[in-house]
Amino acid sequence: MLVTLLFATFALCTVLGAPVGIALGLAGAVYLIGADIDLSVVAQFTYAGMDSFVLLCIPGFVLAGNLMNGGGITDQIVRFGNSLVGHIRGGLGLANVTGSMIFAGISGTAVAETASIGSVMIPAMRRSGYDAPFAAAVTAAASTVGPIIPPSVPMIIVGTLSGLSVGKMFLAGAIPGLLLGLGMMITVYILSRRRGYPKGQWAGFGEILRSSRGAFWALLMTAVILYGIVGGLFTPTEASVVAALYAFVVGLFIYKGFTLRDIPGILLESAIGSGALILLVGFANVFGWILTSEQIPQRIAEAMLSVTDNKYLILLMVNVLLLIVGTFMETIAALIILFPPLLAVATAVGIDPIHFAIVVVLNLMIGLTTPPVGVCLFVAANIAKVSLGAVSRAIIPFLICNIIVLMLVSFIPGISLWLPSLYFK
Repeated sequence: MLVTLLFATFALCTVLGAPVGIALGLAGAVYLIGADIDLSVVAQFTYAGMDSFVLLCIPGFVLAGNLMNGGGITDQIVRFGNSLVGHIRGGLGLANVTGSMIFAGISGTAVAETASIGSVMIPAMRRSGYDAPFAAAVTAAASTVGPIIPPSVPMIIVGTLSGLSVGKMFLAGAIPGLLLGLGMMITVYILSRRRGYPKGQWAGFGEILRSSRGAFWALLMTAVILYGIVGGLFTPTEASVVAALYAFVVGLFIYKGFTLRDIPGILLESAIGSGALILLVGFANVFGWILTSEQIPQRIAEAMLSVTDNKYLILLMVNVLLLIVGTFMETIAALIILFPPLLAVATAVGIDPIHFAIVVVLNLMIGLTTPPVGVCLFVAANIAKVSLGAVSRAIIPFLICNIIVLMLVSFIPGISLWLPSLYFK
């Protein structure tokens, strides 16, 4: 009865439009009141959920992304992507995806990528003759690459929950992220040919060289972060500080996109964004503790293992479950609540934990572009000034493409495990 009340409160808050973190906190409080448990438990477990050294990297990466974006990096990335593929049919759409793949090495979050790339590309695509829903759909779909190509905030959360190596997960996400980008570029090209979308003029190798100089610092930042973590030079938390300092120097002295007067505003924006995210983690920890005390994770594991112990069928069941969950639950909350019990099931049937982590994160990234609670859809639709329904229809081909990539990554472990196996021996 109390578990039903817990989920009913969470569902009601979500339907009413409350932020996911608030919905989790209120649902937990209602359960504790019904169970006659001291509400001080909320404070204790909220603090325990946030009290993690690894989580300190979230403010750093958020700040680094805001500094690079404020420093004009988005325009440089878009220019570089357009110089490479702008002359092909549907070139601006292809440049949108290419830009997102490059920007993925900076932000680590899909929503930030949608807002940054979308604010530049969606108006440009509309002016060039692309349908507004299509422009929004391309932007939202391409943003899912952000948390797959390192750095990745969801992977850092997974490392906090499970103790898995963040460096290994970062390497494991590189090839799946490239596959996602390639698949979406093929989808853009096919749709563009069918619909007669425009293509630009070949800019020449000189423009590619000039634009690559602008995008060089973004690419270098990705390399510095990845090599530093994987090479053991610094932890993910220390890497986030290095990234923020790097972004500050590049944005202020090289791109000159902001001045010292702009820094307080960027710091405030980063503090609000990262604070909300970490508070969500804390409230989700309360929710997760309640589920654990009610043995919900154990029941899920037992139910799945009672059906089959075949690891391929288990992976299929997990994919179906997470694709459904991703349509209505925020990524971080879903990870905190579901990843530990699902990891126990996966390891019980012989699935590599790193491979499984990539499959879970990829599933939930796809959920960011599926209605009714696809956050990236809302952001892209708002920028394009079109209805959510129109964008939801336009994104269907991209969802199909991303699910195909998900199946490949799920059932061919080498796609995600090959790079970590080369480096970590």
